Amino acid sequence: MKKFINISNLSKILNLVDPITNKPQNHILRYWEREFKQIKPKKINNQRYYSNKQVEIIKTIKFLLKDKGMTIIGVKKLLHVSINELDVDIKDSLNTDYYKIFLQRKSKSILKKLKNIKNYGKKNSS
Repeated sequence: MKKFINISNLSKILNLVDPITNKPQNHILRYWEREFKQIKPKKINNQRYYSNKQVEIIKTIKFLLKDKGMTIIGVKKLLHVSINELDVDIKDSLNTDYYKIFLQRKSKSILKKLKNIKNYGKKNSS
């Protein structure tokens, strides 16, 4: 059985949230859906749901637009060529950059959780 993620949860996963209200910015995903033919959410009861494959495509799009500063036209061209075929053997490839940044963020998150666990209960022991 496939697991689907709704648009609000995907916005939160991608950290596409308003910094003030902390509400998901679903309009960004709806815009990307119009711009990139690779994004085709399943609509159930007028709600958008994304498969794991769709989520990976959207993560790649976000990485290229936000982290690499590419334009929408540039990302469209790159997706058309297929990023996986484009840079399989290149050491400093976009795929490498994507996974490097992903692992850095994941590591920071884990370290923060470990620090919270380590410091749990230390506040009252002076």
